[in-house]
Amino acid sequence: MPIVKAADAANVCYIEPTEELRAKLTPEQFAVLVESATEPPFRNAYWDNHEQGIYVDAIDGVPLFASAEKFDSGTGWPSFWAPIDPDKIVLVEDVAYGMRRIEVRSKASGGHLGHLFDDGPNPTGLRYCINSASLRFIPRDKLAMEGYGELESLFLKK
Repeated sequence: MPIVKAADAANVCYIEPTEELRAKLTPEQFAVLVESATEPPFRNAYWDNHEQGIYVDAIDGVPLFASAEKFDSGTGWPSFWAPIDPDKIVLVEDVAYGMRRIEVRSKASGGHLGHLFDDGPNPTGLRYCINSASLRFIPRDKLAMEGYGELESLFLKK
């Protein structure tokens, strides 16, 4: 998956911080998704969630990650070794704070999700370290009711 260079980041769809969006999101969600903040480790909704289901963008509901690819990284944030569909996210070079990291953003909403690291488990070796505040969890038994029934196949044994 290509990484957008920091110099070209303005071309990536970033979120416009509208009052409508501010009213829709909690203050923590707004800080993470719009202002690219990072929530505290071990004090967030999904770092220790072991229930089957999917994680969707808190802004627009686009399915991003599934519990089948979630693992315990020991970092205190939800971590996944792969997204549901790589075409639904954008990777952006992040050179803030004197570090070089890879930022993960939602392609559709432009929201900041977290960062990507190369210290994850097999089969990808990747760790998508994602802020809980950027996500909404849909339990497997509620997929159809929430309009995500087609994603039930993510949980069938292969």
